[in-house]
Amino acid sequence: MTDSTACLPEQLAAQWNIGIAQVQLHVGDRLDDEQRFQRADLLAAMRAGQEVSTSPPDPGAFFWAYQDAMSRGATAIVSIHISGRMSATVEAAREAAQQVRIPVHVLDSGTTGMSLGFAVLSAARAAAAGAHPHRVIDAAEYRFRTSTELLYVDTLEYLKRSGRIGSAQAMLGSALALKPLLTVREGEVAPLSRVPGRRRALNKLVDLATREAHGKPVDVALVRFGDDERVLELAEQLRQRMPQVRETMTLEASTIIGAHVGPGALGITVSPAG
Repeated sequence: MTDSTACLPEQLAAQWNIGIAQVQLHVGDRLDDEQRFQRADLLAAMRAGQEVSTSPPDPGAFFWAYQDAMSRGATAIVSIHISGRMSATVEAAREAAQQVRIPVHVLDSGTTGMSLGFAVLSAARAAAAGAHPHRVIDAAEYRFRTSTELLYVDTLEYLKRSGRIGSAQAMLGSALALKPLLTVREGEVAPLSRVPGRRRALNKLVDLATREAHGKPVDVALVRFGDDERVLELAEQLRQRMPQVRETMTLEASTIIGAHVGPGALGITVSPAG
């Protein structure tokens, strides 16, 4: 079990029997599961200056998901979620877990995006192979301890509005021509660098991703929010510069993550193959 900030495509989640709790998105007067919002509508609302915010899933949503898994024969559940410093989602999961008759192991990943997604996939593959829940947990923890999130945003304004800016607060007020590069450190958004211009910033993002691979087998995800004509070009650069890559994914960010990072954001996840 995970939440929708993991950015896992529905088909992949279904293939590995991964339950996904939907984080709530609030746009204007509308509050609903994030999967019910179209990305184009959210992008338009953000560009128009509408108020956008997010809320964790209700504990009841977790409870019924856990109950459903138990009714289908589950004898234990591993529930892996976005950093508790970014969201109260993990607390909602823990509250629900106390109401369920089978063991529910709730993990705070300390991260989000495909660092969370790759951890969940590793855990699901271990579970499918018949691993004990503790081995499933080990598989997840290895991934979210060793994965790296690298993020480009056009502006820090959306992270500031949402209260998720973390220590990147220190970058506010820099020249508009300097584009922020960020990471996730100790469970929150943290600054990496400021680079003049979008093209140079994205090239720097690829440089950082290549360095993080350390020449070892890795999985890589390229995640965007909104149209970006450079995504395919960047994906090809990553494949050329990291021939040891085991799996490469090009994905749309969840609308929840998009609500915090803003239009034009692009992230690269580098995750050592477990």
